[in-house]
Amino acid sequence: MEAFFGWYSGNGYEHFMIWNRMHGPYAPYYWTLILCNGFTPQLLWIKKVRANLLALWLISLVVSVGMWLERFVIVVTSLNRDFLPSSWGFYKPTQWDWAMFIGTIGFFLALVFLFIRFLPMISIFEMRTILPEAEVEE
Repeated sequence: MEAFFGWYSGNGYEHFMIWNRMHGPYAPYYWTLILCNGFTPQLLWIKKVRANLLALWLISLVVSVGMWLERFVIVVTSLNRDFLPSSWGFYKPTQWDWAMFIGTIGFFLALVFLFIRFLPMISIFEMRTILPEAEVEE
């Protein structure tokens, strides 16, 4: 949709931004993003894929990579080409960029594990079966 709006806006800068994403130095990231977020979820139209737990897990991983690539493409391609060609440059992550990326993954995992530890998922059916006044029909 954003490619359509970039073209339909009639703004030359917006045209260049979309063209730069599709054909510029970061084009492989853009097309990988389209593959991950646009085409991979289309496999869910197949019933065998929806019923296979491993396939669903792999699709979710691919979509997660695609979502990370979306943020990467938005930020990096927006900043690597400025209005002045003298300001153009390429993004190369430093050790601090990698540390921040790995740290956010670690922080997310820590929060997930804390959530699982303090708010475990317990089936309501199981809770009903352990209550003395429960009448469970099987």
